[in-house]
Amino acid sequence: MNKSKPRDIGIDVEAPANPWDGDANDPFYGTLSVRGQILKGIVIKAKAQKTVVVQIDKMKYDTKYERYARSSSRINAHNPSSVGASEGDNVTIMECRPLSKTKSFVVIERRSS
Repeated sequence: MNKSKPRDIGIDVEAPANPWDGDANDPFYGTLSVRGQILKGIVIKAKAQKTVVVQIDKMKYDTKYERYARSSSRINAHNPSSVGASEGDNVTIMECRPLSKTKSFVVIERRSS
């Protein structure tokens, strides 16, 4: 793959500025294709190698009580070194092929908070 120039992944996000470390599971420099859901959340754990846990907060309307109920879910996502998300960052993740037993998402954009 071309190391100098990131490829277009088909989503309107800025390409990461960090260098590529040869990871094939990088949507910008490697061969990983992305498809499906695009979610926004906050990184709450970044302790595993190349993996982050992203918390997605949602508001769901409860028709019985006529009010909104908060819910959240945690998703494991691949963190390529070119993106380099850390704890506390607001990130955008996108669905990809299964990378492990629990990882089917990859971080495509980081917005520091």
